[in-house]
Amino acid sequence: MIDGFGRTIDYLRISVTDKCNLRCKYCIPEGGIELIPHEELLSLEELYRVVRIMEKLGIKKVRFTGGEPLVRKNLIKLIEDVGRLPGIEELAMTTNGVLFAEQVEELKKAGLTSVNISLDTLDRERFLAITGTDAGRQVLDAIQKAVNSGIKVKINCVPCRELNEEDIVDLAALSMENDVDVRYIELMPLGCGKYFHGIPTDEILQKLEMQYGKATPSAMQCGSGPARYYEFENFMGRIGFISPMSHKFCSECNRVRLTAEGRLKLCLHYDTGIELKPLLRGGYSDEEIQAAILEAVNRKPKAHEFAQETADSTVENADSRRMVQIGG
Repeated sequence: MIDGFGRTIDYLRISVTDKCNLRCKYCIPEGGIELIPHEELLSLEELYRVVRIMEKLGIKKVRFTGGEPLVRKNLIKLIEDVGRLPGIEELAMTTNGVLFAEQVEELKKAGLTSVNISLDTLDRERFLAITGTDAGRQVLDAIQKAVNSGIKVKINCVPCRELNEEDIVDLAALSMENDVDVRYIELMPLGCGKYFHGIPTDEILQKLEMQYGKATPSAMQCGSGPARYYEFENFMGRIGFISPMSHKFCSECNRVRLTAEGRLKLCLHYDTGIELKPLLRGGYSDEEIQAAILEAVNRKPKAHEFAQETADSTVENADSRRMVQIGG
């Protein structure tokens, strides 16, 4: 698929649920969120149909997200089915890791090739303060078991002044001791994120170089994502940065998102896209749905405007939902 600005769209992120077993402060408010009624969620069969249609349009990579994807029943069956589609080259997942260790062998067998595990601190008390759950050890266990299984592992950290600023340097040591990539993702002003202060990429890199020595840009860079990677001497893995605020990468965007209730979302920032559920449940043919998807992708926005978002102001047509509702 080619969008209206000539970008090749070959990456689909699927949110399979808006439920999550953690309550991260920058993601979910204290009172929780209003969950989508079960009957309004796309079924696993409907999710598979969308992927099958989009695979014919050139989608090569699929990432399963949430909420927390592993709270969705029978997800492994969906991963297996998607993995059998001839055009799919990579099957990935983004997870908080709490439930991952107990399912790692099944996920590997189903065809999962890579996993991004969210971890914002190695400190037990701060992990509890950030997530509302004392599950840090389970996440570390998930990382180790994923590495042992041969699944490619990336650790996602969201640096935040109020929550984990003093922990971000120590977290990088996971990449020193293991063949994993530790990635720092700039906080975006989505939902609760508007009320916290992220830390820019350049500042984090400076802190890491003060501790670990000079960083060298990695020869292996983009892949299918926006991360920029660096290597440190004596590190087994790499350090990555995803910098939507300080180093905008919209010109290279290759993805669209499918929300749990069936909206094909064209840009993380904007509430634009197409509702696929009425088409899936309204008797439309694969060819008709395919044509609707192509027309929507042609309208994909040129770039986000997160830099203009604050707690007191919102860009026109911006999505007001929280990340857990959109899909991480």
